[in-house]
Amino acid sequence: MVHNLHVTDDSLAALSLPGQPLGPDGLRVGVLLCHGFTGSPASMRPWGEHLAAQGFAVEVPRLPGHGTTWEELERTRWEDWYGEVCRAFDRLREDNDRVFVAGLSMGGSLALRLAADRPDDVAGLLLVNAAVRSDNRQLMLLPVLKWVVRKMPGIGNDIKLEGADERGYDVTPLKPLASLVAGWKGLRPDLGRVRAPLRLFRSVEDHVVEASSGAVIMASVSSPDRREILLENSYHVATIDHDAPLIFAESVAFVRSVAGLPD
Repeated sequence: MVHNLHVTDDSLAALSLPGQPLGPDGLRVGVLLCHGFTGSPASMRPWGEHLAAQGFAVEVPRLPGHGTTWEELERTRWEDWYGEVCRAFDRLREDNDRVFVAGLSMGGSLALRLAADRPDDVAGLLLVNAAVRSDNRQLMLLPVLKWVVRKMPGIGNDIKLEGADERGYDVTPLKPLASLVAGWKGLRPDLGRVRAPLRLFRSVEDHVVEASSGAVIMASVSSPDRREILLENSYHVATIDHDAPLIFAESVAFVRSVAGLPD
């Protein structure tokens, strides 16, 4: 990882891929994929390209402050990232009959926020190591610490697969981190409003997000159809780790089933 990235690099740029009519009724299905905090679209591109190959329309937005410099990220907040997710979702809604939302880590938090705010619009949720809380007591100091310390070491590239790279920052700015933690706090009481079918992929060994986040999600959402799938051979950024093929295959099966498409 590096301090400064170049958004002209294709792996860092937002991804938008058109879909096609599917099934006997010509159903159009879209999937929005949201990357994680300090990460980039590079962590979601293979997943998005796999979904697009199945005929689904795909949007992978580059969240504000990501894929450029950590100083730019320092100027952004939860509302900025969520706003971009909402705009991408609305673009998919314009051209598709059903829209699913997927997210990695913070991207999963944002996906849950959207499903809580718009339960009638989100067709289903695909979450990978989604974060809604942390057991790290140091985060409680962020409201004060963010005014004293600008950054701490990065949290990215927690990947078991050798050579994989999510193209994130090697530092974590504290002001947006504090905003993320505040976003979790506001989200948790609203998880009961989430009723979309849900698949939560959780790495057994994750050095960024604790298992308690997954437990809170599974216990709090109202989704009648919800299931946790354990990933035995991946760390946090599982979308580009050893278990990525499992995530991709399960995602396609889930979307087709929920959308009522034939196998």
